[in-house]
Amino acid sequence: QVRLVESGGGLVQTGGSLRLSCAASGRTFSPYAMGWFRQAPGKEREFVAALRWSGDRTYYADSVKGRFTISRDNTKNTVFLQMNSLKPEDTATYYCTSQRNFQGTSIDAAAGYDSWGQGTQVTVSS
Repeated sequence: QVRLVESGGGLVQTGGSLRLSCAASGRTFSPYAMGWFRQAPGKEREFVAALRWSGDRTYYADSVKGRFTISRDNTKNTVFLQMNSLKPEDTATYYCTSQRNFQGTSIDAAAGYDSWGQGTQVTVSS
């Protein structure tokens, strides 16, 4: 079982930036994909961004395109989410997730992911 630990959340003003990190533990870590989802109070968990562990493909929700960037450091088994131009509607708990093998689901579908972190809170004040 892969253990994912997020860090980097916090309180920021509108227009500010935060960088989330997610470190994966495990002797051999080579997932098909990793991603970020978020969940605001009273709302369902939603897709934010994802990438394939090999190759350069990245995927973003329309609501964050042009503002968020997902990246990885394979040598450290770590994925990052750089969040710029933050808005109050970005306020949520952000979860890191990994997909060990291709599940035949869309990369933005939570059901395809099999390991989740504990979440990190991001609050954007207006």
